[in-house]
Amino acid sequence: MDFNFSEEQQLLVDTVQRYVRDEYSFETRRDILKTPQGWSREKWQALAGLGLTALNVPEEHGGLGSGPVETMLVMNALGEGLVLEPFLAAAVMTPVLVTHLADKAAAEQLLPDIASGERIVIIAHQEPQTRGEINYVATRAEKTSSGYVLDGVKNVIVGGGAADELLISARTSGRVGDTDGISIFRVDPKATGVTVKDYGTIDGQRAADIELKKVSLPASSLVGAEGKAFAAIEAAHDQALSALCAEAVGIMKAVNATTLDYTKSRKQFGQPIARFQVLQHRMADMFLHSEQARSMSYLAAIKCVETDAGERRRALSAAKAIIGQAGRFIGQQAVQLHGGMGMTDELMVSHYFKRLTAIDLTFGDADFHTQQFISASNAA
Repeated sequence: MDFNFSEEQQLLVDTVQRYVRDEYSFETRRDILKTPQGWSREKWQALAGLGLTALNVPEEHGGLGSGPVETMLVMNALGEGLVLEPFLAAAVMTPVLVTHLADKAAAEQLLPDIASGERIVIIAHQEPQTRGEINYVATRAEKTSSGYVLDGVKNVIVGGGAADELLISARTSGRVGDTDGISIFRVDPKATGVTVKDYGTIDGQRAADIELKKVSLPASSLVGAEGKAFAAIEAAHDQALSALCAEAVGIMKAVNATTLDYTKSRKQFGQPIARFQVLQHRMADMFLHSEQARSMSYLAAIKCVETDAGERRRALSAAKAIIGQAGRFIGQQAVQLHGGMGMTDELMVSHYFKRLTAIDLTFGDADFHTQQFISASNAA
């Protein structure tokens, strides 16, 4: 297969890498982490200025109409810088969801503002018992004469505290694990009955738990057909899964480079430890894991929009499982090769390892996706 990128794609890579290198240093990131918000609206606007927030928005709504491969390239570069702004949640998942819901009015109202970076819209889907099973929705939406009333809890919603608007999944019919009966609603985070508890996560990102108590919504808040949102939710999660894999690959690349530089400068017994054969073998293993992860990320980017659901599931779960295992191996080796310093906040490698750990747990860990792969293969 031809893995060469087009001239436009290479330009995109160069642009984002240059931005991360020049404008998103380790010290800049640490300063952002110290703010109450834990992310920067100014940096978000800078990403919008580069056209990144428009990447997954269709051209008819002011976007670039790009696809998973371009998203993969951007996530590689953002991963190297451990960018804190909610790009995955707001600029990948949300526009994909809105586009697949095929609600013309909602698309015209939301997508242009998402593309320009003026509005951050976050999907609130995950619940305490979801555990990777995206059909698990216990939040209820009861129909009334004037609209709907929502009750339920969403938890660990990445970027939830930064949302100008929420897209909340709720069950309008059926049982908790059914794919039918799930709907999407537009909700103001400041609406009566909505409680958003924002907090920092282990990897420096921000997430929120969202409680919904008798939240009254007009009928116009429904996005797409009632009870038919699962396919759009699945499409958004599949493309987000591919993007998450790409971010991990970018981090692994940075970890390997950082560790190699350290072993060249750290001396023991009068010579750099990079000269020790046993450590060279470790670095070679780290590189091999990174390259295998990159190949699986390519597969995920290609297959995340595959119409064959079984083939799509196998490819994405295989990628997530292998990349999760690779991230753990590379992170552990890097920390050990840095010695005690590898665990400190002062070195970027500890932040890389925390993010790789969080990525493994997001949308199902390596064990979960191994089982998903087996189930999809058996069903084929």
